Amino acid sequence: MNIIAVNNLTKQFKNLTAVNDISFAVNEGEVFGFLGPNGAGKTTTINILCTLLSPTGGSAAIAGHDCVVQPDLVRASIGLIFQDTTLDSGLTAYENLKFHAYLYNLDHTLTGKRIDEMLEVVELTGRKNDLIKNFSGGMKRRLEIARGLLHYPRVLFLDEPTLGLDPQTRNTIWEFINTLRKREKITVFMTTHYMEEAENCDRIAIIDHGKIIAEGTPVKLKEMVHGDIVRLVTEDDAKAIVEIQKTFGIQAKEENGGLFLEVERGEEFIPRLIHGLSVRTRSVNLQTPTLNDVFLKLTGRTIRDDVLMGDKETTREFVRSHRRAQR
Repeated sequence: MNIIAVNNLTKQFKNLTAVNDISFAVNEGEVFGFLGPNGAGKTTTINILCTLLSPTGGSAAIAGHDCVVQPDLVRASIGLIFQDTTLDSGLTAYENLKFHAYLYNLDHTLTGKRIDEMLEVVELTGRKNDLIKNFSGGMKRRLEIARGLLHYPRVLFLDEPTLGLDPQTRNTIWEFINTLRKREKITVFMTTHYMEEAENCDRIAIIDHGKIIAEGTPVKLKEMVHGDIVRLVTEDDAKAIVEIQKTFGIQAKEENGGLFLEVERGEEFIPRLIHGLSVRTRSVNLQTPTLNDVFLKLTGRTIRDDVLMGDKETTREFVRSHRRAQR
């Protein structure tokens, strides 16, 4: 059963097409991921699905409810963890979660138990009565994850869910999300920059410049990169590119101050490569393909960790306007 259905979705901001005619579906209970650089359209898509933005064209539905026509029914079905904090800094951790329980009309007999459960998962039980303004960035992030899961939504949207968290806490959060997902049949829709986090997805859509350029399981996507990955840095990369093409018939690509090659049997190829180059090799590395390599193959670029502020600023301004309109 498709719990998320998106058809020919488009969103334009003046001269910018942030989401460009995309279509996809997500099955109930699935972990579905958007993978791509900041500014690719991931957050804009999530905001449309969560009724924070209206599309310019196309349609989107959550649990059978149209995101434009039936926004209240959509909001009752989802949980959302934003990139930026939305906690009330003047309330305690417990009060923030209790207020969220009121908003979602959570049965009062469950509220206390559910809050305690979530605080334990994110390791904030001992800070439940502390004001949010005294929390570190990582603690705020953990509490927002607890808040998003508190009412057991049918669809949980995670926009960079573990940004700023240490690997151990990230793993703990994902263990709980996966346990809760299987128990309550929760569907997870996430965006991330972390390659290891993307491996939690059942399926991934790679998005760039507002368009979906590939979709499939992590294993299937990585099969798009044939053989092994060889990365090397030489004293003259431009000359090395020409020599590699001439000697081996392989097109080397520039990446992060070095070169990137796809080869068969990389461990056998590297000695021949170094011997066949007239320029000196400074470093060489061999690895199996990653999702980042898939993105590089499809776009000629790596997934950037730098922040392209245009898309995020547009989103923040809309959220601010939306909040003002609700007052």
